[in-house]
Amino acid sequence: MELLEYINRWNSQRLGSLFREQKKKNTHFARRNALKFTYGSIVDKPEYDMTPSLIDTYSKYTLVDEGDIVINCLNLNYDFVSQRVAIVKNSGIITSAYISLRARNADINPLYYCYYFKAMDACKMFHGMGTGIRLTLSYNELRNVPIPVPPRAEQDQIVRFLDWKVSEINKLIGIRRKEIQEFNQLKNTVITKTVTTGLKREELCGTDNSYYRMIPKGWRITKTRRVLSQPLTDGPHTTPQLYEEGIPFVSAEAVSCGNGKIDFNHIRGFISQDFYEECCKKYVPKIDDIYMIKSGATTGRVSIVDTDRIFTIWSPLAVFRCNQEVMLPHFLFYALQALPYQQQVQDGWSYGTQQNIGMRVLEQLKLAYPDVTEQEKIACYLDDKCDMLDKAIQLAESKVKALQELKSTIISDVVTGKIDVRNVTIPEYEHIDDIYDDNNENSEETDVTETNGEEA
Repeated sequence: MELLEYINRWNSQRLGSLFREQKKKNTHFARRNALKFTYGSIVDKPEYDMTPSLIDTYSKYTLVDEGDIVINCLNLNYDFVSQRVAIVKNSGIITSAYISLRARNADINPLYYCYYFKAMDACKMFHGMGTGIRLTLSYNELRNVPIPVPPRAEQDQIVRFLDWKVSEINKLIGIRRKEIQEFNQLKNTVITKTVTTGLKREELCGTDNSYYRMIPKGWRITKTRRVLSQPLTDGPHTTPQLYEEGIPFVSAEAVSCGNGKIDFNHIRGFISQDFYEECCKKYVPKIDDIYMIKSGATTGRVSIVDTDRIFTIWSPLAVFRCNQEVMLPHFLFYALQALPYQQQVQDGWSYGTQQNIGMRVLEQLKLAYPDVTEQEKIACYLDDKCDMLDKAIQLAESKVKALQELKSTIISDVVTGKIDVRNVTIPEYEHIDDIYDDNNENSEETDVTETNGEEA
């Protein structure tokens, strides 16, 4: 049954007859608790110093209250994998770039419609509604969409049923995610130990560097820029027009989701040949180049180029290209992931509305390394060890994906009446607060020019 086909006992009405758009702005700076949309949930933003610029920004935010439904209506040509819809749990303010919906009367249970809109999202029904280059959806376009109107008692029962089922599935997802986290921690431990102490029980000597206090005898510590063949660079700082096909345009999410490689299923989009040629004046990707995310929630994540396919990158990525007489790319790839280097990244980044680290700062960060022969042995050893751990991670991730698909199917079938839950007895269960949140650790959080529409 298609999502917009309802069983006969339910009525259908235009969305606009059930929900009005909440557009009231925080004009007099009455609220300071800013919220943000993070892949299926509305959460608090960090508290920042109230600079005049930030006060001006927050004064333009929309006032939202508990029960309001928020839809991320930006960049509809980008696949968010069912993360465009969330419900507000506490009053606050949120960027006016989103659509905020408020129920018009007490016969509407916002939790039911949050589930329903999530089902619409999962079916990619929002994708075909937007207009403009960036495919942006407006309330005026959305308000005429027909949606079901079950009796209020049925809405409430559907919410109880789905809260139970989704919470149970999310518990299983949580178990698998914990496995993934443990595998990743083990992987990080193996990488850190190997690239800081070597493969053998070598004699260690002390240093005056607080990040590499002990290193094997014969190793050196140097600045990052001294192992590179060119200064760190990045992609263009302008937002190009994106197309359904063309040349892949890689940004942070393709790195954060790629487990050390570029995940071309999570690229920013496709660009024209003309824009690609402009990008090539600054940087042309090359096998063994290493990318590090330098802004957003996933700052510090890295990937290495292992393909000769044509693509280019956007500004959130910093490019490390090795001087291979000094450092091998695969050794640097692992060294950048090791705890001493990642701690330097954290100590070096700055905060605005999101964390950020500059390329000149990255160039000054320190690396410990042996001669090239030993680097090759270490890289080969880690390739084998990490491949084994990556296979275990991929298996756990496939189980998470299957559970997420099951959850999506159940939600869709119940909110459309395909599964009748009126007479289902809901047992007691352990409730998980963020039942709407898939908690995807690879998700990229950034500003409105990026994928999830968070305003700078």
